[in-house]
Amino acid sequence: MTRAPLTAALGDFVANLRYEDIPGTAVAIAKQGIADCVGVMLAGSAEPAVAAVRSGFAPDTAGGGSSICFGPARAPAHVAAWVNGTAAHVLDYDDVALKGSHPSAVLVPAILAEAEAVGASGRDMLRAYAAGFETWGELISRDSGNYQRKGWHPTGVFGAVGAAAACAALRGATAQEAAHALGIAASQASGVMANLGFMTKPMHAGKAAACGLLAARFAAAGLTAAPNAIEHEQGYLGALSPAGDVDRERAPSLPPARWRLTEQGLAIKQYPVCYRAHRAIDAMLGLVRDRGLDAEAVKAITVRFSPSHSVILKNHRPRTAIDAKFSIEFALACALVAGRVGLRDLVDEFVLSEPIQRLVPRVSIEIEAEEMSGTSGYAPYDLVRVETTAGEVIESEHVRHARGDPQAPLSADALWTKFEDCALWSGLQLDARALFDKLNTLEHCRSAVELLR
Repeated sequence: MTRAPLTAALGDFVANLRYEDIPGTAVAIAKQGIADCVGVMLAGSAEPAVAAVRSGFAPDTAGGGSSICFGPARAPAHVAAWVNGTAAHVLDYDDVALKGSHPSAVLVPAILAEAEAVGASGRDMLRAYAAGFETWGELISRDSGNYQRKGWHPTGVFGAVGAAAACAALRGATAQEAAHALGIAASQASGVMANLGFMTKPMHAGKAAACGLLAARFAAAGLTAAPNAIEHEQGYLGALSPAGDVDRERAPSLPPARWRLTEQGLAIKQYPVCYRAHRAIDAMLGLVRDRGLDAEAVKAITVRFSPSHSVILKNHRPRTAIDAKFSIEFALACALVAGRVGLRDLVDEFVLSEPIQRLVPRVSIEIEAEEMSGTSGYAPYDLVRVETTAGEVIESEHVRHARGDPQAPLSADALWTKFEDCALWSGLQLDARALFDKLNTLEHCRSAVELLR
């Protein structure tokens, strides 16, 4: 049976995409993703996982043309992409899209590092982001199953190919070079779900960014890959889906016929924890706000969500900040005790504090069996139920869209407040407002170097 020429079609799309072809709404979403990612990258720049990656690369960071986390240190582009990608994902504060992926945490570090190296303009960077996002979206849409439940972390396994598309576009690759870049990246893609809640998980984003960048460079240098590396029965999509849930046959649905950037958008995180906890956090904060709940008066908390959420929010007795990012028990206890879930709450001392540890065992999970198709395993809504020591049972509203979801977007002021808070948290000496404004007018930037001035 003849296979759809998916690899070639994607290569052609990447090579021929022009900035002028991108709808204005898609450009606006891309700028929002880039600005938000830079903010969370700054905030994550001093985290232990990032320090470990930088230390591991120490012999290779004596020089180079690309900035590490907008600070004074520089490194070869692939090293900067790896470090910056890790920093962008380490706090679990980066955006979400494409069936539970974190596209900006991979695409933005790869694009920034290569854009500095080749002197690309802001419009070039936006075009690269669109190429990477749309390629990622086309590929991840082809499986009817749930990649997370299979054990694959989509950010790592799809990020490498998405970053290859972005960097090939940035470098002005031919269609054949772009197709080779995708095939090369397919052989480097990885990331397993077992590492969620450990330092290796954010490195999935960094490695994907670096592998995509290098794949585009290798292709430009003449390295070849199978012309059907993506759709071959023993290729990328087939290997990720051994049960055969993936459609390798259908013709690709790519721009201009379909723009996933505008169709799906980006969910900008309001809280620095796994996104699957966000609807429940909003539900709890709503109860705190509307009912004046006091943590001392709470006897029990029940959260209702999907089986997939239960698998991923797996840390039921968190002891560290890393544990807490994947703990619904911590998320709800934090929202109740602090009235927020923020960067200052995701520290070991607060996780181990008496009010939090007292509430954690009072949280129980109730499973809603229905998972909506087309999602990465979301129930139609999440809710929280609280029983007080006086015997009263209070139920939250049914939360269908977390704050920051494309259906419940953050305001411009909220986006700036998050960026500013991230910059302050980083401790780096930079003009946060000037950087934020440059990123939000990126189409007027003549060179990536201007972002660092």
